[in-house]
Amino acid sequence: MSIAALRDENERLKALLAQTQATLSEHQGALAASEEARRRLEVILGELRRDKFGSKSEKLRPDQYHLPLEDVEIAQGILDAAQERAEKVIQGRSRSDPDQGSHRNRGCLPAHLPRVERIIEPPSTLCPCGCGAMTKIGEDVSKRLDVIPAQWRVLVTRRPKYICRRCSGPVAQAYAPEHVVPGGLPTEAAIAHVIVSKFGDHTPFYRQAEIYARQGIRLDRATLGNWAGRACFHLQPIADHMRRHLAMADRLFMDETKAPVLDPGRGQTKKGYFWAIASDDRGHSGPSPPIVLFRYAPGRSGAFAQQFLDGFGGRFLQCDAYDGYDRLTEVVRPQGPWTLVHCWSHLRRRFVKLVRNSKSPIAEAAVRHIAQLYAIEAMVRGSSPDIRLAARKEHSLPMVAALKSWFEKQLSMISSGSTLAEDIRYALNHWQGLTRFLEDGRLELDTNPVENAIRPICLTRKNALFAGHEIGAENWALLASIVATCKLNDVNPAGYIAETLEAIIDGHPHSRIGDLMPWRFRKASSQPQ
Repeated sequence: MSIAALRDENERLKALLAQTQATLSEHQGALAASEEARRRLEVILGELRRDKFGSKSEKLRPDQYHLPLEDVEIAQGILDAAQERAEKVIQGRSRSDPDQGSHRNRGCLPAHLPRVERIIEPPSTLCPCGCGAMTKIGEDVSKRLDVIPAQWRVLVTRRPKYICRRCSGPVAQAYAPEHVVPGGLPTEAAIAHVIVSKFGDHTPFYRQAEIYARQGIRLDRATLGNWAGRACFHLQPIADHMRRHLAMADRLFMDETKAPVLDPGRGQTKKGYFWAIASDDRGHSGPSPPIVLFRYAPGRSGAFAQQFLDGFGGRFLQCDAYDGYDRLTEVVRPQGPWTLVHCWSHLRRRFVKLVRNSKSPIAEAAVRHIAQLYAIEAMVRGSSPDIRLAARKEHSLPMVAALKSWFEKQLSMISSGSTLAEDIRYALNHWQGLTRFLEDGRLELDTNPVENAIRPICLTRKNALFAGHEIGAENWALLASIVATCKLNDVNPAGYIAETLEAIIDGHPHSRIGDLMPWRFRKASSQPQ
């Protein structure tokens, strides 16, 4: 073969090799894209499985750690009981020696609990030798915790009539007291119990009716709902005053959650939302009491957030990064538009999901970095705003600056279409709102105060499935606001609602409605009320 032919063959082979390499590179790119799409799909599927079947929090609740321990304690209790029975048989211990066995902690018996004493005398106090009656030289005392199951009772009210026998004067008789249900069955305490059972303890009316039926009391859920509705009417001024108090707060929290509402005529439910507005200054030892107010809206549009905050004078709104809140930054008000403060907990939650589903080391590192910010916050929680701000300037500010640079570097090194890249862009796009806590010691790192307040709404919704209609959802929001605010202020909601209803029915002046606020009610919910 000639040199020219060899040269041509060599060029042809080079061209074929280049074409093969290009095709291989194209296939490798397609394979990499396919692999990234597969990983992304796995992450999405993992999130869907976890959302449906897994824990809804990025960390285990403390009580979840106790579940296996409770099983161990039950088994230990069975073993202790069997051992004690055996020892009694073997050693002949008498029933009068209950404290010779285990000396484990039996719990605290509060002083306010009533004491019911019983004395167990021996069969005879006569000397078996015939000497006569024996003399008491002491006694053994044991204290045990007892319970009387929740029991209904009938409150009988008598109003005696008096008349003078010597003249034909008028009959003297006390006026009949007013009640929430005139001429009806329930006392205000009974109505308060029904309300708190549903809106505080997540027991729907139909389940309450089943519980009461076990005591022979036939109350259908329509009756219980009527009682709660009447209470709503009388408690409306309380909710109105709570709103006026919230309107004076300089910093607010806001969040929303779904509220399915029955759609008459269709036999289905339509999607509504409960919006929560909260003020909680306990993080910086502020003087204002914690308050949460729920409002119902038929949608999630930011227009509802603007409507509910109309007339509020605050400057800062701590919320998640839902874009519906963005319109609040353009609201024309005398004090200027709202300043949004975004939530680090929502950002952390994204990386926690990635750690669970894809074991991403970058996501794991991000979680560790954010945990350092929370550690600093834990050290200054409850301190004055000045102390909190100084600690943030000294410790948190350098960490936040380094975290931003780290995010930008990681974003340049990973696939732009990955879930991790999406989460990092989420952080960088909302960086201004995430870092506003560095400017004011009153601001919190997250929106946990309002999320914790709105969580019972989710539990009640889960048990009740849906509200009967939009008006019912509004009443639900009102009663839930009062119960939740009582809990925030460590007040027994049942005692508060009962006494407040009585005060309002008895003619408490509207000009002094502030005296009936939950935070002015007697504290220590564990005490008898």
